[in-house]
Amino acid sequence: MRIAVWHNLPSGGGKRALYDHVQGLVDRGHYVESWCPPTADQEFLPIGDLVLEHIVPLEVIEAISWREGGWRGAAARLSGGGSLIPRTLKDLDRHSQRCAQEINERGFDVVFAGSSVLFAVTSLARYVTCPTLLYLQEPCRSLYEASPCLPWPAIPHSGRFRLSVVHNRMLDAVRVRGLRKQAREELQGVRAYDRVLANSHFSRESILRAYGVDAAVCYLGVDTQRYRDRSLARKRSVVGVGAFVPAKRIEVVIEAVAQIGPTPPTLVWIGDVASPRYLGQLVDKAEKLEVNFTPRIAVSHEEVIQELNEAAVMAYAPRLEPFGFAPVEAAACGLPVVAVAEGGVRETVIDGETGFLVNDDHDLHLALEQILNNELLARKLGSGARRRAEMTWSLSAATDRIEAQLLDLCGEESALDASGRKFTV
Repeated sequence: MRIAVWHNLPSGGGKRALYDHVQGLVDRGHYVESWCPPTADQEFLPIGDLVLEHIVPLEVIEAISWREGGWRGAAARLSGGGSLIPRTLKDLDRHSQRCAQEINERGFDVVFAGSSVLFAVTSLARYVTCPTLLYLQEPCRSLYEASPCLPWPAIPHSGRFRLSVVHNRMLDAVRVRGLRKQAREELQGVRAYDRVLANSHFSRESILRAYGVDAAVCYLGVDTQRYRDRSLARKRSVVGVGAFVPAKRIEVVIEAVAQIGPTPPTLVWIGDVASPRYLGQLVDKAEKLEVNFTPRIAVSHEEVIQELNEAAVMAYAPRLEPFGFAPVEAAACGLPVVAVAEGGVRETVIDGETGFLVNDDHDLHLALEQILNNELLARKLGSGARRRAEMTWSLSAATDRIEAQLLDLCGEESALDASGRKFTV
């Protein structure tokens, strides 16, 4: 196949998933070119190292000082100033039209699009003439979830007339108008694709709720040759992986570790980025609860793998994580995972086989303690985790799944389901 890829992704799991997909497709002999705006992260797993990548301008985003605070800073400025959203959507539309024109002129068989930072989806599929596939990691959660609050409610009504109240209501009206336009454009953008894929059944349901689109589940994978059990001696330690941001709920893990007696194990947490304020709060909490907490920021993959091979158990408690690479990477390293049972982790951690799922934050420490205090159980769960990783979560299996979806969209006669089993379309 001749595959045109488009993305606008920051560093993180979404970019890693796309990088692995592109590498797998290229290794199998497919021709791939990529398009992206300058706002896509070019340092973390650059797609340009694998294929020819075209960086197409996106003027408005660059004009609002994108590089000051990165994509999260730009997102905050956009959501706080609704007047910027229509301008940005128009520029994204111009960018999409230009990319589509170049893709159409080169005669590709299919477009394989990733998500867009800031706004989950662009208008690209409206202008492309070949079949289109969107791998949507998750909807734009800030529009549809209270995290920590919904953007839609108007400011409280005041019975007294004040110029400040009038001013705030005008600003609120502008902001909400921008958000409504964003929601409308995203809905049209998602529905323009011929096929939408999700990373988990949980994400599929989220996409259905947000956009009314019935996505297909196409599970991701990890490099099980690189992430492997090195048969090292396991320490009495708990490890966590994820950005140092509130959505990862690292404080919940610190509180759980503090309850493990008689002496709490050490806690090592690895993240690619960190909110300084949140990290400071975590350090203060760990000191107060007398937890030996070691935060590690932006370490190499080799160091991550080493930590996963030295820890006794992984703790995982993010808020509604759509898929989560961390538990799958841990499984590949033969490390059992204890996770709060919400989001996509319910599909990657098999309770009693690869680790434990708990329904309540307050039960997290009990499951962690059970593994820390029972070496035989820890080895059994670790072996089960590795077997499951080899069966389901390898990069080869993930490439099988995405390749089958693309071939099917291009008119081939057979494909693979989410578990990797062949079926007739």
